Amino acid sequence: MAEPRTLGELRRASTWKSTRVKDEMRSNLLRKLASRERLFPGILGYQDSVVPKVVNAILSRHDVILLGLRGQAKSRLMRSFTTLLDPLLPAVAGSEIHDDPFHPLSKYARDLVAEAGDDTPIAWLSPEDRYLEKLATPDVTIADIIGDVDPIRAARGGHDLANELTIHYGLLPRAHRGIFALNELPDLAGRIQVGLFNILQEGDVQIKGYPIRLPLDVCMLFTANPEDYTARGKIITPLKDRLGSEIRTHYPATLEQGVAITQQEAWSDRSPSVRVPRFIREVVEGVAFAARRDKKIDKRSGVSQRLPISALENAISNAERRAVGLRETPIVPRVADIYAALPSLTGKFELEYEGELVGAERIAQDLIREAVGEVFAVYLGSADLRSVTQHFDAGGSLKLRDDAPTSDTLKQLRQVPGLLDHLSSLGVSASDPDPLLASAGEFILEGLSAQRKVGRSDDRGYVAVERPGQVELDLERLERLRRMKKQVN
Repeated sequence: MAEPRTLGELRRASTWKSTRVKDEMRSNLLRKLASRERLFPGILGYQDSVVPKVVNAILSRHDVILLGLRGQAKSRLMRSFTTLLDPLLPAVAGSEIHDDPFHPLSKYARDLVAEAGDDTPIAWLSPEDRYLEKLATPDVTIADIIGDVDPIRAARGGHDLANELTIHYGLLPRAHRGIFALNELPDLAGRIQVGLFNILQEGDVQIKGYPIRLPLDVCMLFTANPEDYTARGKIITPLKDRLGSEIRTHYPATLEQGVAITQQEAWSDRSPSVRVPRFIREVVEGVAFAARRDKKIDKRSGVSQRLPISALENAISNAERRAVGLRETPIVPRVADIYAALPSLTGKFELEYEGELVGAERIAQDLIREAVGEVFAVYLGSADLRSVTQHFDAGGSLKLRDDAPTSDTLKQLRQVPGLLDHLSSLGVSASDPDPLLASAGEFILEGLSAQRKVGRSDDRGYVAVERPGQVELDLERLERLRRMKKQVN
């Protein structure tokens, strides 16, 4: 059935009634809760922490500020509030502020309804039409947010400057009957924050030069990074006092949550031939967890969830480059591909003074090594890999080339006794494709290296680990050889 197109049709054919936006959101939320429908699809890791607080805020009809470090899905969570709006909302067609047909607010809509009556045209708004988002920057003015007089409109229409038809509505009035979201609130100048007092408390705004108050119907959402208050500005106290709920966001609490978020966000399903082993996903995610607890990385700045997302995409790309060049399928990333993804890691964290001395690239390599060791301990911590370590202790060595064919890499791995005997612990079987076997074998070697059971160097590859006292023994052996040479001479 077609939606009513005029005010008269709306009155006759529709049971729709005017409802304030916060009541509308509350009603739809209660319906979703009663039907056990999932709230805020696409938001992972917040179901038992942030989401209950958001639900309470909406049920209380509060304006909300989300506080959290970068990369904690604050903007995505704000945008998902549109799922609580009605599918369609009638408004006076042509109105800049989405006037309610039954209760027009702007002079344009009032005059149109008075003149056209039941023939007033009606437009239907989707939830996306009713969501307006602005990134706060220091150059934002009160005219951008609230509005100002428009002399050009006055001249073209022949109106006096005091006429309401000369108003240029700012972003906030244009969000009337919807949601207004402001990102990075501390970046908004203090004098501009003052302009939000009325809408948060009295529910109206005053536009410069006009003796009128517009009683807007808006749900206000804000985001802020609490650690940036002193560096880039602050939220003035009277504004914080007017916000109904302050909700803290956080990074994934568990590795499983992080893997699920990265799998959802990363561009990993770029080709049917791409296969990313679970242990590789966990290593990539483990890098972010290791970075968040590393003392050389600034915790106040945070380590965004974008780090593992970018790293996984880059690792897959490196594997894709190798596989396409060698004409191999499927495309399976290895630990070496994660090391090749350093450009996607080094720009994602801020370093403390100690970290600056070490360097971002070296720290990123150490983080990968730490993550490999932790994931290896979960999968193969109790596995008997003595035959592998004994092989290297006996003088064996193995150097894997990143650009070598998988068949050559696998041939080298099979020369190490017992190395591929524990593939089932990684969810891999001997019948799997060679690229997957090579990825698993390299992971085992990297895990042993991370646990200091096998040595690894850029020039020699995998070798016996240098144990305490080994350097002294080598020097003693060298000295004995020198003495023997002198005696012979």
